[in-house]
Amino acid sequence: RALHSAPSWCEVVVREVYASSLYLSQPLSTGWGDDIEWVQTYEEGLARSRQSKKPLMVIHHLEECPYSQALKKAFASNTEIQQMAQEDFIMLNLVHSSSDDNMAPDGHYVPRILFVDPSMTVRADITGKYGNRMYTYEPQDISALIENMRQAKSLLHTEL
Repeated sequence: RALHSAPSWCEVVVREVYASSLYLSQPLSTGWGDDIEWVQTYEEGLARSRQSKKPLMVIHHLEECPYSQALKKAFASNTEIQQMAQEDFIMLNLVHSSSDDNMAPDGHYVPRILFVDPSMTVRADITGKYGNRMYTYEPQDISALIENMRQAKSLLHTEL
């Protein structure tokens, strides 16, 4: 058998799977929404937000955190959130802290969701309903998150 023979069927399939955008995009979702286009880094998110004029939504979470897991399940199963995330936002989920101290205005807890407008301003004024952890959401807070997503979108038209 020659050293440079044609690739086997399995090698071709594996190569095609790895090259497909479906394979590449799914791991970035980490379960938050496989149909959403996710950016890999905060810096990429800022650049894409600025270019597209869409707000960046940053979800800070940990895989082993039960609160993060519960919010992820509610987020992924809500059709309205999934649609807005797909159409109106640049999306980033971080399982580690961002190097930008502005992304932790009241601490480094999880889960926490912040919005950044295309002028690269962290919208510290868009908060959840808890005074001690202003940017956290629980599964029962999905309607508040939807309202905050709408607010982040509408601020684009009134402030920028």
